[in-house]
Amino acid sequence: MVYLSPFGGAGAQFFDANGLPLSGGLIYTYAAGTTTQQATYTSSSGSIAQSNPIVLNASGRVPSGEIWLTANLYYKFVLESSAGVTIGTYDNIYAGGNAIIASSIIIADFTGTGSQTVFTLASAATNANTTNIYINGVYQDKSTYSISGSALTFSQAPPVTSTIEVSYF
Repeated sequence: MVYLSPFGGAGAQFFDANGLPLSGGLIYTYAAGTTTQQATYTSSSGSIAQSNPIVLNASGRVPSGEIWLTANLYYKFVLESSAGVTIGTYDNIYAGGNAIIASSIIIADFTGTGSQTVFTLASAATNANTTNIYINGVYQDKSTYSISGSALTFSQAPPVTSTIEVSYF
């Protein structure tokens, strides 16, 4: 069984530091905490493996449009430019399974003020590993924020008018 990836799942678009689509960018997938390659899939059937690395198209998107992960496994994703420069490493991404029921996932939306670093969630998140945060559609590394109960604290204030989406359980 496979589950839609919380990293680059359906229709995600990746950008460079200048906000341009990450054309030709590379996504390497590994078993969490290692450099051992771990398969991802192009669809919910789980029958066709993605290339590793996954090469992003000219729009900075996964060519198949989706990344599917093997159930109950933890993954590490390494995002690089087409020149092989590491943009980010995202470790301990859970592939779903019986431990998570979709209806228990909570989505919270906020707007950045440019100065506010602490945001209050409607309920307490289990921990940072059970959260995924996107600012203007860009996944945020877990090292850029912390979770304590229902308090979400960023190390730097999100930009003015930025869209902040938090999914957690």
